[in-house]
Amino acid sequence: MTVRTTFSTSVSAGAKSAAARDYVQRGWTVAETTNGLCLITDADVSAVEVTGELAASVRRYLRANNLTGPVIEIPGAERREIHLVTGMRKAERAVEALREAGAVVHTDGAGIPLPPTHLSAGSASWGVSPDEARWIPPVVALGAAVRSALARRPRRLTSVA
Repeated sequence: MTVRTTFSTSVSAGAKSAAARDYVQRGWTVAETTNGLCLITDADVSAVEVTGELAASVRRYLRANNLTGPVIEIPGAERREIHLVTGMRKAERAVEALREAGAVVHTDGAGIPLPPTHLSAGSASWGVSPDEARWIPPVVALGAAVRSALARRPRRLTSVA
């Protein structure tokens, strides 16, 4: 997979090669792009992307319940995090609920930028690196985190009687 860019890349060949070796040793399917590296999602490793305040709430929930796995932070105006997950085969309802809640579920060959990939707003980085995480959590753990975050949101008054 090749990604065309109109901005300069700052990922050195050595950094890209070292990172690729590490990711492949973890059993991940990785593709090299013009800007860096891309995780190709499959039945073993997929991803859930959350943004804004939902991302912050999900991270707090996972940390408080010792469920944190690897998290990729994507630079930009709004907080954007991609949580690596497992267990997609048996989690159709969880995946559906995540999508309904506004999360983006990346699976079935979707590409995820892996650090040190350079993007238009900066470089992807590890918020929680695979070395820091004790595991890659099942997608249902992310589903629980999103449900908890949504349940804690203040309810907005939609009508006045």
